[in-house]
Amino acid sequence: MKLYTLTSTQQLPISRKEAWAFFSDPNQLSNITPDNMTFKIMEAISENMHAGMIIRYRIRPFSWLQVQWVTEITHILKGERFVDEQRFGPFRLWHHQHIFTEVEGGVEVQDVVHYVMPLSILGRLVHRLIVRKRLEEIFSFRKKQLSTYFGRVT
Repeated sequence: MKLYTLTSTQQLPISRKEAWAFFSDPNQLSNITPDNMTFKIMEAISENMHAGMIIRYRIRPFSWLQVQWVTEITHILKGERFVDEQRFGPFRLWHHQHIFTEVEGGVEVQDVVHYVMPLSILGRLVHRLIVRKRLEEIFSFRKKQLSTYFGRVT
């Protein structure tokens, strides 16, 4: 089993409270996901995020593949961090930490994703050829979208 890690960090000129309000609302995910992924939450979410919350998505990570993905919010330290973990979906393991730290001029938003590909050696090959690049593209898109919404720390 090969455990991969992807880290993305960005500073935004907003308060930690504002960042928390945005990122802890699962309905915002479609706004920071590339349009070509046709991201859709499968049922309306009107409740506040809480540990144990289950969220079902339909997503097209590649033009030729559509998957259903089920995540659970497993840990929350309100205003500071939360973790979502895949329960069903394309990865053998997906553990995504969202960390919010006050910095001069705003907040630092850090995503730390630990994941394992399915299918052993074949999964490692697919990861090397296309999956890692696609994940980096997704997080790059998020950074651009967030800069458009909130601006940049100067």
